[in-house]
Amino acid sequence: MVIPPPEPPIYVTQPYLPPLEEFIPYLQQIWDSKTLTNGGPMHQQLERALCDYLGVKHISLFCNGTIALLTALQALDIQGEVITTPYSFVATSHALLWNQLTPVFVDINPGTFNLDPSLIEASITDRTTAILPVHCYGIPCDTTAIQAIADKHGLKVIYDAAHAFGVEDEEGGILRHGNLSVLSFHATKVFNTFEGGAIVSPDAATKQHIDHLKNFGFTGETSVITAGINGKMSEVNAAFGLLQLKHVDRAIEARRQRFERYSEGLAGIPGIRLSTDHEMAKANYAYFPIVIEPLYPLCRDTLYEQLRKNGIHARRYFYPLISEFPMYRDTAHTPAEQWPYATHLSRHVLCLPMYATLTEDAQDRIVSLICDATATPFDQAALLSQSSIIEPYVSASVATAIATTSG
Repeated sequence: MVIPPPEPPIYVTQPYLPPLEEFIPYLQQIWDSKTLTNGGPMHQQLERALCDYLGVKHISLFCNGTIALLTALQALDIQGEVITTPYSFVATSHALLWNQLTPVFVDINPGTFNLDPSLIEASITDRTTAILPVHCYGIPCDTTAIQAIADKHGLKVIYDAAHAFGVEDEEGGILRHGNLSVLSFHATKVFNTFEGGAIVSPDAATKQHIDHLKNFGFTGETSVITAGINGKMSEVNAAFGLLQLKHVDRAIEARRQRFERYSEGLAGIPGIRLSTDHEMAKANYAYFPIVIEPLYPLCRDTLYEQLRKNGIHARRYFYPLISEFPMYRDTAHTPAEQWPYATHLSRHVLCLPMYATLTEDAQDRIVSLICDATATPFDQAALLSQSSIIEPYVSASVATAIATTSG
């Protein structure tokens, strides 16, 4: 069934924009100060405000999250090999390559989408110096297990927390874990500064070192102590962040409502697995991933195309795996053998549109399209083509269902 596409299309995300008139006074202050960058008043205010909001002691603002991640690796003088996940946005591993580091990919836990701690130690060598986990979709990693491994082997831990703004576990904000945590404030994120990012540091000395690195290595007008870069956030970006902070709780609450509406509408559909049961004290509802399993009549890519034909732009986060891109292919021979769960999920996860202003009508339309497909005959060819990947993960009952529908 093809429903006439809506106008405009429904994209996977949309930035939250406070009323424009609320931003004008911030711009006026910038015009009055004539300070556009280099750690001006807005920059300083936003660092203090974020420390208060996130419950952290030290934070350094950056022009974007990727530069922040590059700098975090430099700040800790990471060398050699770094254990990380193949199931993430490419910036995670690109930051390693740009620092002449070797990514060592480890498979993920299929329930949390995060690095599986039980598999880390088998990949540690005498060249391993750090672990770079990702709080995927804002779901917290098993930080206790990861830290125990790091302590045992003398490794640093840098968390890619690009998805995890404001997320808390039972003891507080998850940004307190590891040696450093790196945030993204890109326009697609729950909290955005147009473009931006940050590094959360545990102490003042580390923050000072990071601040030197992001400002060309300057410590004074004529003193440069390290080969730094220009990673500074502008005053306009910082000002927008200050305004966003006034609205972010409202935006997260709106996301929660949309998360629950999806959860109710999609519950019980055979072959659609929801990712809604995760242990955290506070979520940010950044994404709504669904896993397309064999009992659903369409494969993930067919559903993806069906939604696109109807003006719904879901995304296949994260496909392909990072390890499948040309610059990473020498890290393994067969992804399905090296990282079976990551491979499986990269071919079966679909992230539905999720943002604070997504309308109920749009959500109902998306749910209806997904439900309507249950009346479609099974896509037998697609199921058969995936069977070699699916086999290790599905229960006997699901495997039987595949065999029955393909017979």
